Amino acid sequence: MKKSLIIAINPGSTSTKLAVFEEENLVFEKTIRHSVEELQRFSRITDQFHYRKDLIMKELVEHEIVFSRVAAVVGRGGLIKPIESGVYRVNEQMKRDLRESPMGEHASNLGALIADDIVSELKDVPAFIVDPVVVDEMEPVARLSGHPEIKRLSIFHALNQKAVARLFASSRGKEYEQMNLIVVHMGGGISVGAHRKGRVIDVNNALGGDGPFSPERSGGLPSKQLVDLCFSGKYTYEQINSMLIGKGGMVAYLGTNDFKDICRRAEEGDETASIVIDAAAYQISKEIGSMAAVLEGKVDAIILTGGMAFQNSFNEKIISRINFIAEVAIYPGEDELKALAFNVLLALRGKLQIKEYC
Repeated sequence: MKKSLIIAINPGSTSTKLAVFEEENLVFEKTIRHSVEELQRFSRITDQFHYRKDLIMKELVEHEIVFSRVAAVVGRGGLIKPIESGVYRVNEQMKRDLRESPMGEHASNLGALIADDIVSELKDVPAFIVDPVVVDEMEPVARLSGHPEIKRLSIFHALNQKAVARLFASSRGKEYEQMNLIVVHMGGGISVGAHRKGRVIDVNNALGGDGPFSPERSGGLPSKQLVDLCFSGKYTYEQINSMLIGKGGMVAYLGTNDFKDICRRAEEGDETASIVIDAAAYQISKEIGSMAAVLEGKVDAIILTGGMAFQNSFNEKIISRINFIAEVAIYPGEDELKALAFNVLLALRGKLQIKEYC
């Protein structure tokens, strides 16, 4: 029996996305949503491993996937050491780094761990990651924060940003490497990247407290006030971390990470929801403006993507502030599952190098 199926897994902060491809063709795709209440019972991201894997396996069984036909399983890359972009085989060092989380915790850390666990029950089937969130192409000048003890890090939605940037370039009859783009991924976390000729030369750390606030992250906070809060004695280290990642942003203001519901509340006259929506659009617009400066005003287009980009009223709030910079294109959702599977397919066919993490 020919092994032609590729299982792609993308654990995000508010969902687990799953797809199965037969070579280039989509067999099925599923987005499993996770509410704040469901995830609150886990103290660490890695504690969600069995919960998320069980949901994935349930979907695969229900869709009657024949595991003997699986050629590879690929997971979204997590917070490992900074590496160049590409396809990487999951190995013991990678799994150790993901479990120990020296670079921080994020749901994407589960991608490689779940993929590897699935292939452990199959014969001669590899597990991979592609373009993890720690892809690092930042310019040296972008790494300085203002104090030598704190270095700016490249942690962003590399897979989706690269995928939609290439898709947009193709739609204009150009190569990604020929264009200057600002790509804005708006999901559980928000990242705004300056893409210059195929390299992301600057981007906010979408996980660790930089850039705009999101449905569940606080983004950049006034540093002196944050320090005062940390040493106030009111909160533990873990509680402060959860304020920044997981229980910050819109969750902190409104008690939910459901962006569609927040937009509905704003449209129905909820004043708090309305000001939070306006502030989110305002902060994203400011970040886009800063990346336009990084590219010295030479911007071919601005791309809005991610789950929040499905809300046209929110997009318009951003566009009204930044359309003087360049054309704005909207790619709602993300193309990450397809990007994961197609990169692995090319690697299995020998057209892309399979890299080893060390």
